[in-house]
Amino acid sequence: MDTGEPLTCWTVRVAVALYAASLASRRYSPRWSRLAWTGGCLAYLLHVAAAFHYYHHWSHTDAYASTARQTAEVVGIDWGGGLYVNYAFTLVWLADVFWWWMHPEPFARGESVVRWIVHAFLGFVVFNATVVFATGFSRWFGLGACVLLIVILFLPKKECRHVDANDHGPTGLDGGDDR
Repeated sequence: MDTGEPLTCWTVRVAVALYAASLASRRYSPRWSRLAWTGGCLAYLLHVAAAFHYYHHWSHTDAYASTARQTAEVVGIDWGGGLYVNYAFTLVWLADVFWWWMHPEPFARGESVVRWIVHAFLGFVVFNATVVFATGFSRWFGLGACVLLIVILFLPKKECRHVDANDHGPTGLDGGDDR
């Protein structure tokens, strides 16, 4: 049995599910949100490794040509530059994970302009990857995740207690602070 296709597909599905779960839970449980964000990024990195191993044989040139071919099929433009957008996506998500672990206080205080820019870029790439370029189950899965996130975006904000860096926060069912 070939493990390449299922591994590549399911790692990205897990990444998108955790991406959506993190954004959905960000207002209510920053601690869970950060764990889901980190897990999603790790699943995405596994997806990238699987795609490069099984589909592109660790060749940037092959990945660029494949991206150009897919772009031509979907939007009619023979352009592989989307691969660089994927590289940027990887770096931005990874940097964001590291930033959140190193500086959790700004995340606990709420969204900033930089946070919105990061999420706009990541969301744009996720939407294109899962809705525009994907097919079958992956497209419907991605569309469902995107619709869910849009609904959550417009839900009224729940008032929650934000904690400062020296406060260990409320203890919930998970037994820890909520950061």
